Amino acid sequence: MVTFGVVALDNVKTPHGEVRDALGGAATFASFAASFFTDVGLVTVVGDDFPEEHLELLRSRNICLKGLERRGKTFRWHGYYEGDMNSAVTVNTELNSFRDFNPVLPEEYREAEYVFLANMHPGLQLKVTEQMRSPKLIALDTMNYWIKNNLQELLEAIRRVDVLLVNEEETRMLFRTRDFDRAAKLALDLGLKAVVIKRGSEGASLFTERGRMDIPAVRLDNVVDPTGAGDSFAGGFMGYLAKAGDLSESNLRKAMEYATVLASFTVEDFSLENLKGLNLEGIEKRLGDLK
Repeated sequence: MVTFGVVALDNVKTPHGEVRDALGGAATFASFAASFFTDVGLVTVVGDDFPEEHLELLRSRNICLKGLERRGKTFRWHGYYEGDMNSAVTVNTELNSFRDFNPVLPEEYREAEYVFLANMHPGLQLKVTEQMRSPKLIALDTMNYWIKNNLQELLEAIRRVDVLLVNEEETRMLFRTRDFDRAAKLALDLGLKAVVIKRGSEGASLFTERGRMDIPAVRLDNVVDPTGAGDSFAGGFMGYLAKAGDLSESNLRKAMEYATVLASFTVEDFSLENLKGLNLEGIEKRLGDLK
């Protein structure tokens, strides 16, 4: 499996504490979550200021870094959460080395059957899809910024992939409706095989031509930091499908369940702290609790 997107250093503050220069980025969370099920090749760029210990952590999960470029300064995000922590408030974003990044995939990455395009400029997502030879499944995530400022390019990228992952707000913006079933139909009409709507504490919904599948969220006593939850969900979803090897109804349901579980572990601490010591036994136990 290949993952493309941002690896970042984050400053995050929530009602439960604060971290500075923590390992973050959509591709980081997605790759780490997927690595519990399959080998991952990461396509990204970081700066000369990126700590070596973070690279070692990624390597320890069998995440291949041949597609990682190093130059300039690392992408940085500064944000905070208040109240129910359903959405982040961005204080500052520094694109840095991502500003003029041109992703070039190593030869072996181009043969990957499963590809996840984490939230990033749709033009760069398109560049990655154009380098793939014969993928079985490509999934794309996005955000309200690209919907607002690069809609036509984003729609072109969506037409090139198989699965779209969006949250509730992004769904409403992209398809101009509050009816998720109608939004999903409009998305499937673009040629998608599946649409996943991430609904936070309400769980997630998957739509295909065969119908709708709803998965509840894991009920947690202590949510510390929601950063990266949606990306961990996407990574778990794609990682399990890469392991399973097909898109049967039963595998799609299992992928949604594992995705939900990975997201639940992510929010219980800052950055990747709660995922570092996680293993498949712990994942399976929580999956049993969810069922």
